[in-house]
Amino acid sequence: MKKYDITQKVIEALANSESRSILFSIIRKGNTASELSVKLKIPLSSVYKKLADLEELTLIEVEKWMLSDKGRKYKVYRSRISKADISIRKPEPSLTLIPN
Repeated sequence: MKKYDITQKVIEALANSESRSILFSIIRKGNTASELSVKLKIPLSSVYKKLADLEELTLIEVEKWMLSDKGRKYKVYRSRISKADISIRKPEPSLTLIPN
């Protein structure tokens, strides 16, 4: 994949309000998909989809795995960035990500 393609996909993810809300709500403290769904009032299925997209772009990481009382495993997600600067210029947009 070309650099431009990755930059474009990250910009598209950051342009999406749900992805952005998820990404920047887990900068300081990791959350599970369920916690994010409740906190941000986003359907759980949408949260899982956005988390998968953000994880594929390496904007978030699995901070740890937890085990529920019923023995179910679940992930705690954390943002890998604390800030994103996008500059739209010819010939290509510029993206600067500040690590978390």
